[in-house]
Amino acid sequence: MNDSSWGPPRAAGFYEPPEPARAVPAGPLRDSGEAAQTRPMSIVPEPGGVPEQRPDGGDGKRSRKRAGRDLPAAIGVGLALGAVVLASLFVYKPVFVGVIAVAVVVGMWELSSRLAERKGIRVPLPPLAVGGAAMVVSGYLRGPEGAWVAAALTALAVLVWRMARPPENYLRDVTAGVFAAFYVPFLATFVALMLAADDGAWRVLTFILLTVVSDTGAYAVGWRLGRRKLAPRISPGKTREGLAGAVVFAMAAGALALEFLIDDGVWWQGLVIGLGAALSATLGDLGESMIKRDLGIKDMGTLLPGHGGIMDRLDSLLPTAPVVWLLFLAFVGAG
Repeated sequence: MNDSSWGPPRAAGFYEPPEPARAVPAGPLRDSGEAAQTRPMSIVPEPGGVPEQRPDGGDGKRSRKRAGRDLPAAIGVGLALGAVVLASLFVYKPVFVGVIAVAVVVGMWELSSRLAERKGIRVPLPPLAVGGAAMVVSGYLRGPEGAWVAAALTALAVLVWRMARPPENYLRDVTAGVFAAFYVPFLATFVALMLAADDGAWRVLTFILLTVVSDTGAYAVGWRLGRRKLAPRISPGKTREGLAGAVVFAMAAGALALEFLIDDGVWWQGLVIGLGAALSATLGDLGESMIKRDLGIKDMGTLLPGHGGIMDRLDSLLPTAPVVWLLFLAFVGAG
């Protein structure tokens, strides 16, 4: 989710600078395939002497689009993604497992590419891609035990694969590789675990709805009432009022979903699940903001017009999946 989605309204074309951060030298893109969303933010001195970070290339020209987003493209891509998710989810469950696996592989490719470009970290992508897809499929077919075994084998494969290159920076590369394996495919596996239940499609739909509603509530309340910053050094656009909106909206949606969509669910359980989803989604958003700030980039990729990359859409979903799965397990069982 984007920093701009939580704050109060701003004048057209105005870009609020984050807290002063490590300056990254601006310059031409390294290759023609790297688009504007993944280039470094430049530091432009203001008349008062206080540097301001701009989303442009450093020439001081203010973007006409709020936060640099193409709203029509963002809406179109969002609707298309929603159609793919709903069609695969309710027509044939294994197709949705494939959708999760593809998202995982693309997400790890984006993450590994940014680590290589910005930090020189070379994570072993082939074992991560194969192992990540295996985690998702194993979780759906074999449950938590299968997911754990696939995760352990993936970590081992990362250690072995990296041995084919010189030993310099071995520890750095494999540490980043194991982190990537946990951050993307392992957390995504909990979506497959939810899907495996008899009412799995409705559980997954509830999980997605709660995450989306949480972000919508944060936007609606933060845009109108947001004044106090939530974590200004990490994500300056997010406010405490936005977080309160996320919690209220998600709890209300959770109560309705548990009462009407989930077998044996009751409304008060939905309040708890909604609260957990709102908090975990916010932490996930802040976590990826921290990663992108450390890398000095705006978005993880450019695959989705108006949204950034796949990882920019998964940031809230990934940490929310294990929380919702665990609460479903506690309240209504494995199904």
